[in-house]
Amino acid sequence: MTDWNRTGRGLWRRTLTHARDFGLMDAETLQQLIDWGESPETEFKSDRGKFSDKDMYEEVVAMANTNGGFLLIGVEDDGTVTGAQPRHGRTTDPLRLQSAIFNNTVPNVNTRASVVPHTGGDVIVIEVDPYPEICATAAGRCMRRTTGPGGKPQTVPFYPRDQRSRRIDLGLMDFSAQQLKAASFSDLDPIEFERARQTISRLKGDKALLELSDEDLVKALRLVESTNDGLIPNVAGLLLLGKEERLRQLIPTHQVFFQVMDSQGSVKVNDVFCGPVVSILGELQSRFSARNEEREFMMGFIRVPVPDYSPEGYREAVNNALLHRDYAVLDSVYVQWQPDHFLITNPGGFLPGITVENILVHEPKPRNPRLAEAFRRMGLVEQTGRGVDRIYRGQVRYGRPLPDYSRSDSTGVRVVLRGGTASLEFAAFVYEQEESGNPLSLDDLIVLNTLFFERRIDSAFAGKIIQKGTNEGRAVLERLVEKGFIEAKGEKRGRVYHLSAHLYRRFGDSAGYVRTHGISALRHEALVLEFVEAHREVTRKDVMELCGLSESQSGRLLKKLADKGLLVRKGSPPRWTFYVKNH
Repeated sequence: MTDWNRTGRGLWRRTLTHARDFGLMDAETLQQLIDWGESPETEFKSDRGKFSDKDMYEEVVAMANTNGGFLLIGVEDDGTVTGAQPRHGRTTDPLRLQSAIFNNTVPNVNTRASVVPHTGGDVIVIEVDPYPEICATAAGRCMRRTTGPGGKPQTVPFYPRDQRSRRIDLGLMDFSAQQLKAASFSDLDPIEFERARQTISRLKGDKALLELSDEDLVKALRLVESTNDGLIPNVAGLLLLGKEERLRQLIPTHQVFFQVMDSQGSVKVNDVFCGPVVSILGELQSRFSARNEEREFMMGFIRVPVPDYSPEGYREAVNNALLHRDYAVLDSVYVQWQPDHFLITNPGGFLPGITVENILVHEPKPRNPRLAEAFRRMGLVEQTGRGVDRIYRGQVRYGRPLPDYSRSDSTGVRVVLRGGTASLEFAAFVYEQEESGNPLSLDDLIVLNTLFFERRIDSAFAGKIIQKGTNEGRAVLERLVEKGFIEAKGEKRGRVYHLSAHLYRRFGDSAGYVRTHGISALRHEALVLEFVEAHREVTRKDVMELCGLSESQSGRLLKKLADKGLLVRKGSPPRWTFYVKNH
């Protein structure tokens, strides 16, 4: 089965969009779904024993309560199509099926039903969108989709304890704004008030907050609720300023591990923190700084440090983990220092609409808005909420691979930051651009960084890595061509890009330019000459097949060989032209 976390989910989303655009499922799309196998978003149901309406409503509700998906009736668990029985006399009426589902779900769930002919029998396909609130069947059954033992997708009861996280994900509830009725203002630690003021001053937060008393400070940050019994902290207030013992009692889900792993996977350091967030951030930063070694390069008389890991990228990744984790889930944040990378994990998957493929360009969407607001005003995160940009920039400016979010799933967001030896030459080049007053944009850095590792890319791949599509990818590439940083090869439609000779020299790899740019051209010439030796003559069509070039590229190659005196053109141009060896 396809690795669903990395590829299947993106394919499924495109398939769902295709099906929605055209209104009906077609046989080709159906076969794709069957080939990918079952997943949290695709369920196969045999109809040989008559799949009941009751079970159908529960499956629809489960998908509506999760990520939406496809229910395929008439398909066995192994993907064999055995066909669906008619549900309305001798046929199945898709509109009546949709109506039955609508009238037997609460709130009423709209679906799209199709009957798709297949060689194994008709398949009933029911398409379900994720619903913006919790759904149940008319009989009161509330279900959800999940991944069970062995990675097998399944439908399970959706208990109230789990529904809270779903409401948070949908933006129907801000857990961090919930009042803690068992707490009081005395549960906030005076030391943390002072730490908060120091943080605001150091990180250039909202300076107006520095002049406020403790009571006015928490009111301004909306970290307390006013009641007849006085000021009562909410979840965000206790997380930021609470005493550790009260945090353990009232928010037992709040826990952060800092671990150092060796190459065998053994844990050498295992520190756990349950205190206020700002204090934890300081502890994590001190452990990071103590281990983050640096090299350096000289820029004139200035020594410029290049760390193993970008402090800015690490800080933003940790801030995001604590800020966007699901505090309703009994799980922990993990910050793992491994031999060649950092792995930072927080409970709770991406919020609806955010995926690995659009995390760079999707608008900020905090899981805990009240906590996020306090973070911004204190200066812990930037006002724009674009911390992901800083994580990416922190990696690519030192010539390291892009941040990797591919391990993320519905249970947690996981980001890998590769470390180790950086390219001092690449880092020096980026620094030079910044010092010259022409800093590279994030898109420029991502493309140049990728070319540094991959050697060649096209506009489609550039659009994918900057997450803005092929047209924008092409625009970035052409802009870098104009700046002299990269070069293009080939025709417009099939153009491939690589670093310029100047940058290869700048990075101390002149031979790399020859390998990337020149060998293929020299090899093409040799192949054509070998062909002429064997067959006595060669045509443009022969060169196209031999070298995989376009018609115009083949023509230019033959003309070049003729200009060098290696070949002689014969025949009537252009249709009957051929080339022979120049004796």
